[in-house]
Amino acid sequence: MDVYQAVAGRRAVRRFSDRPVPRDVLARVLGAAARSPSGGNLQPWNSYLVTGATLAELKKRAGERVASGDRGDEREFEMYPPALKSPYRERRAGAAERRYAAMGVARGDAEGRERAVAANWDCFGAPAALFCYVDRDLGRAQWLDLGMYLQTVMLLLRGEGLHSCPQLAWSVYRRTVTEVLSPPAGLMLVCGMSIGYADDAGPVVRVDRAPLAETVTFLD
Repeated sequence: MDVYQAVAGRRAVRRFSDRPVPRDVLARVLGAAARSPSGGNLQPWNSYLVTGATLAELKKRAGERVASGDRGDEREFEMYPPALKSPYRERRAGAAERRYAAMGVARGDAEGRERAVAANWDCFGAPAALFCYVDRDLGRAQWLDLGMYLQTVMLLLRGEGLHSCPQLAWSVYRRTVTEVLSPPAGLMLVCGMSIGYADDAGPVVRVDRAPLAETVTFLD
């Protein structure tokens, strides 16, 4: 698979099979991802690869919080600005509508949407998950490095025949993640990432991207 195929084939999978992912494959991916761009070579990513009993315990604890109606921990950062302006508002709404439609969740089905969101904290059935932290003393530029690292991980996973789903949603229950993973106090959870083989019976959602002319300006 060449890099263009990996980019085109990457998508946020929201239903995984329970087929185990070989440990050596994950180690190979994360080892290669360390070559991601990093300003000043700070390498600000601090990652935890979680499988087996540890992941099962994390899913269990998060699921209990969801079931109890717990809306989550106080936010350390906003996922989106409080008032999204155009065209970002329309892009987000359009993507959500297409995703829920593919899952058979009608627009007015509030319970169905809640169930779909709750699946985040089961990692959509994935047998592996990556939790990525950043040092609290670092700045916005290092978050850029972190994003490039995560993209590199996702493309390398595609090269191995695997899929993923990056999830800021895990920051909602960050204290539960901390209880299970015990990261140093100086680290802030940015996101989780579900990893595994896609369930072929799951819906395939391909969200359109804006035309090139909307996002790129060519100047000669």
